[in-house]
Amino acid sequence: MEWIEGIGEAINYIEDNITEEIPIKDIAKKVLMSPFYFQKGFAMLCGFTVGEYIRQRRLTLAGREIVSTDKKIIDIALKYGYSSPDSFTKAFTRFHGVTPNAVRKDGAMIKSFAPLKIKFSLEGGYIMDYKIVEKDSFTIIGVSKVFKYDNATKEIPQFWKEHYETGKGKVVCGMYGVNIDESMGLDEFEYLIADNYNPTIDIPKGFVTKIIPKYTWAVFASKGPMPKSLQDVSKKIFSEWLPNCKDYEIAAGYNIEMYTDPANYPKGSEDESYYSEMWIPVKKK
Repeated sequence: MEWIEGIGEAINYIEDNITEEIPIKDIAKKVLMSPFYFQKGFAMLCGFTVGEYIRQRRLTLAGREIVSTDKKIIDIALKYGYSSPDSFTKAFTRFHGVTPNAVRKDGAMIKSFAPLKIKFSLEGGYIMDYKIVEKDSFTIIGVSKVFKYDNATKEIPQFWKEHYETGKGKVVCGMYGVNIDESMGLDEFEYLIADNYNPTIDIPKGFVTKIIPKYTWAVFASKGPMPKSLQDVSKKIFSEWLPNCKDYEIAAGYNIEMYTDPANYPKGSEDESYYSEMWIPVKKK
């Protein structure tokens, strides 16, 4: 199943089961994708995570029922996956800007988040610089943290900020941002801020080493100010390159961001010429 078709099937599956528990692994299995790359592809193509999509759709439908029915608010909350009135009220208020009671009693306005519709359009004509590289296993050293897919886009930049603010950047400069989900089937993944490991140096407290296995890598070049330049390349990988690649498919649950030294550029990582890469392990179809 092609990537864009798979995302469309996933959206249909979510909508058909919106009041049920919907594990990410079940959605990914339904569309013949690994949870690891399904979640990354969904976020790149749609602009938000699977969890955010499900949550906003449920709150939209809950608001509609509060407006159009006489059902008890607690029953509506339970129907859409909230175990207590407090948790439902907090989530509802964050999304709609008003409480469920204000909607029911005062006729307050609510928001609507419509189901996604995947449309095929004439795109492409773009230029992507990439190469296929055979790379032996190598060892990295860095700081590691586990993230939930739903919160990763907000929490990983904070992780980098804390890394430098606490002085750890003096030990590990941050040549790599390494995303690992070896099972390719969980709701969370490990992320490392890392450098190449020098075995002659002791591993400081709070740092870990990790062996990156031997793979064939698709290496995509990015040139321009961070983080936008690499984000744009990542989006093109999932929305353009992967759906149209007839030779390769994803081989394992790894993504590696490779960063060059900002000190080599007049404006650092915000320089128009700043160079970075995205590595994805691939195998022949």
